[in-house]
Amino acid sequence: MPVIKKAEKVDILLTCEGTFPYVKGGVSSWIYQLIKGLPEFSFGIIFLGGQASQYKEMAYELPENLIHLETHFLFDNLFAETEIKPLKGRKDLIERMKRLHYFFRSHNDTLSDELKKLDFYREIDHNQFLHSKKAFSFITSEYEKNCPQVPFIDYFWAVRNIHSPIWIVAEAAMSAPKFSLVHSPSTGYAGLLAAFLKNNFNRKFILTEHGIYLMERKIDIALSSWIEEYRLNLMKSSGEKNYIKELWVRLFQGINKFAYESADQIISLYSGARKVQIQYGALPEKTRIIPNGINTAKFEKALKNRPKETPKTVALVGRVVPIKDVKTFITAIKIASEKIRDVEGWIIGPVDEDKEYYEECLSLIRTLNLEEKIKFKGFQKLEDIFSRVGVLTLTSVSEGMPLVIIEGFAAGVPAVASNVGACYELIYGKDEEDIKLGKAGEIIPAANPSAAAKAYVSLLNDRDLWSQYSRNALKRVKKLYEEEKLLNQYREIYIEAIKKERN
Repeated sequence: MPVIKKAEKVDILLTCEGTFPYVKGGVSSWIYQLIKGLPEFSFGIIFLGGQASQYKEMAYELPENLIHLETHFLFDNLFAETEIKPLKGRKDLIERMKRLHYFFRSHNDTLSDELKKLDFYREIDHNQFLHSKKAFSFITSEYEKNCPQVPFIDYFWAVRNIHSPIWIVAEAAMSAPKFSLVHSPSTGYAGLLAAFLKNNFNRKFILTEHGIYLMERKIDIALSSWIEEYRLNLMKSSGEKNYIKELWVRLFQGINKFAYESADQIISLYSGARKVQIQYGALPEKTRIIPNGINTAKFEKALKNRPKETPKTVALVGRVVPIKDVKTFITAIKIASEKIRDVEGWIIGPVDEDKEYYEECLSLIRTLNLEEKIKFKGFQKLEDIFSRVGVLTLTSVSEGMPLVIIEGFAAGVPAVASNVGACYELIYGKDEEDIKLGKAGEIIPAANPSAAAKAYVSLLNDRDLWSQYSRNALKRVKKLYEEEKLLNQYREIYIEAIKKERN
């Protein structure tokens, strides 16, 4: 758990899961933007990652007002080569630990005050759950009662993997510097950490969801190949889901519930996300909307350098992971190439997050004979590359409010995106006044390569239509999504919280 920068006290403590400062783009860009744009506040970050080996170098230069940074890895301890000593386990502690297990398995009630407090996790240390005989006996009895047809080793490791990070997060809360406000950019483990901090140190907790974390985890789990399929006969007849996957879903549902109940404000980026938050249990009076914003001046050079003719290039900017549905994009380029022979598809983003999925994409490219048309560009400075892009695209099955679409608009690049998250609002407009500005691209159904290809061809072959969408994109971003609007709203939230804490 290395501490990279240490401070005794910070104004704003950010809890970051798998994002800044080790991963480029998306939420990380927003975090960097927030810290750099509000230099009057001191920031600290507690970073939560999977395993240390996944995060080798920082992807950002740390701003001067980021004065504290520590990292915690949720799954390293499960595979650490340490000596394990026999541990009988205390009966009273195991009985209390069961209550934690049952909450995350059913989460019908509010998490009890005992389980919110860090003293619980100090007293019932990690070893009590991971290595004691009584804990093993409990896991065995639950297995026999709930899913005896699932291989025990798979159930055992699922339970260990599900519960172990809770102690890591609690330990991160124990080591946190003093702070005036805790701000989490998601629910999940980052939201769990922020909820622990709120309940133990009586500070304001602001939650900003860029996408709906619970919804995205459900999609990830449904698409995952690393969780083996174990549908019992009883489950098949009742329509019940895979038992192991369902355990993971219930964990994130429980964490989501705890975060929503603990947060003082729950912020979303667009109206559709706010509605989903309320459906998932957020109190309406806690919720508000603060859209993303960007520094449009940063993209003026790309705008000026655009060629007279529309580049026959379609760019997908994002991670090569299933939730981005890169395979649909690849297939769409194959279909589009039948109408536009010199079309190219660029994939701009990291390829190492899900190596198995990346290999599947490469295999699809070879099968479709697209080796000359699909280019993996890796990470790029978008302000440098957008002048060579004809159409920006997202074929995702889930999004929040994609910052990259707004950035593309600032460079005059129309977008073609799946009808997920805030994409519809960004491209077509969110209200009557915004709709009057005109379309800035096309919305397509998710997982529909034919519809994507049709939209690409239409825009790349019709200069007048492309120019109209480009002008509309520029009007929309300058009117509604300038960075200063975003920063001013968070500045007000921070000032109010710090004032109350000091009083």
